[in-house]
Amino acid sequence: MPSASLLLAALSLAIWLYLAVARGNFWRLREFDDDTTKHESPITWPPVVAVIPARNEAAIVAQVLASLLKQTYAGEFSVVLVDDHSEDATVQVARQAASELKAESRVNICTAPALPSAWTGKVWALNEGVSQANRRGAAQLRPSLASYYWFTDADIVHAPDTLRRLVSRAERDHLDLASLMVLLQARTLPERALIPAFLFFFLKLYPPRWIANQKTRTAGAAGGCILLRSEALQRIGGFAAILHEVIDDCALARAVKLSGGRIWMGLTRASVSLRAYPTFHEIRDLIARTAFTQLRYSPLLLLGTLLAMFLTYLAPVAILFAFAHQPAAQILGACTWLLMSLLYLPTIRFYRLSPAWAVTLPVTALFYSYATFLSTVRYYLGRGAQWKGRSQAHRSQ
Repeated sequence: MPSASLLLAALSLAIWLYLAVARGNFWRLREFDDDTTKHESPITWPPVVAVIPARNEAAIVAQVLASLLKQTYAGEFSVVLVDDHSEDATVQVARQAASELKAESRVNICTAPALPSAWTGKVWALNEGVSQANRRGAAQLRPSLASYYWFTDADIVHAPDTLRRLVSRAERDHLDLASLMVLLQARTLPERALIPAFLFFFLKLYPPRWIANQKTRTAGAAGGCILLRSEALQRIGGFAAILHEVIDDCALARAVKLSGGRIWMGLTRASVSLRAYPTFHEIRDLIARTAFTQLRYSPLLLLGTLLAMFLTYLAPVAILFAFAHQPAAQILGACTWLLMSLLYLPTIRFYRLSPAWAVTLPVTALFYSYATFLSTVRYYLGRGAQWKGRSQAHRSQ
């Protein structure tokens, strides 16, 4: 009769074989790397309004705004920057940047109204940005100023052709929502050790091939760069449809897909986050901010997730080093760790790091498990979803 360690090793290997062949090839990043795609120009370029929610971004907002105003987009394009009650000089720096670029007529800088109790901060700021664009459209006797809204975070700089590529894809494939996972910083030791796994785990949870498939229920998006057709936003009832959501990007994608819309998510190195995470505890907080929310605030899902993380990432290594008297189990553990590393390697290469980092995924998974548990503890202490001085732990409806 097979030993418990052998059965455990076989189970772990089976999990990774499933991930390799039956999870939408999420690990093969080149399949949805937008930088490698050839884009054809549409016959006409529809009008676009970029909406940037900004909270305490004085240090970087000028760079972000400049990258938007330098877009090589042939259609009508303007920017609404929504100050989300910043406590620094975000508004003043943004106005100065628009003035220096002689783009005051293309930039609308406003402050979000007081946050209603039922709304999360970012969703409320995005709602205000859309409202501002609609008011400007009404002033020009148009139902809306935009055919598309481009929602982008205030810490991301985009390549000059980013909007052109997004609109080209959306028009060609009749997409209602197209989003790009931007490149996160991976310069410091904590970032190199942990940030690539952030992408790997996200794609495993939301395989882009499944997202684009109308026959699947999987819906995901990357909130730092979302192009949304205005008709699709109207169809779902505006941002009021997701007013309480902490993970607003995936909630928006889910609402659009459930309404019959076509969605797509890809990757890019050409859009880069300026947000640095130089310490382990800052990355821990990044993960903990929404981990328990992702689990729908369910203790049972938490236990299941922690067990799955152990079986998938930790058990093969534990068996390899702790069961020297069972060579068959050790061989399976070694094979599983090798397969795990090979599937993680494309993500490591995407970040242009040494291939040696691929073998560290089990340790990284242990860190993410700890941060997920911490997210639960913070939720029950009333400190869930903390971001820039705000704690928003709303339960999904």
